[in-house]
Amino acid sequence: AALVRETVRTREPGQDPATRSFQALRIHINQELRQLEIALPQALGLLKPGGRLVVICFHSLEDRIVKNFMRNESVADDLPKGLPLRADQLPKPKLRLLGKPVKPSAAEIAANPRARSAVMRVAEKL
Repeated sequence: AALVRETVRTREPGQDPATRSFQALRIHINQELRQLEIALPQALGLLKPGGRLVVICFHSLEDRIVKNFMRNESVADDLPKGLPLRADQLPKPKLRLLGKPVKPSAAEIAANPRARSAVMRVAEKL
């Protein structure tokens, strides 16, 4: 940790530069991003219609995966025009996004500094 502190500049005042380095090692070793990619479709499959998928991310790599998953599942697949399909045969979206991403307030961050990077996204299964 001392070597990282001597080598890496601090991005935010009050944040230990070694934090990001050890976070990156933990994410890689535990395959956290891959596990998230596996868990999201499984979670969607477990929900009943009307069930809500709520995910809190603590860094941008996680949030990007969650955002893209929810966005992709909230639109129907594009099909070529002119296919002889009835409306009930067209693919339907699996999720409906509920509101905008929720971020912690200044008061919450003051009470819990670890919440500063949290983002919560919510979607409802259709």
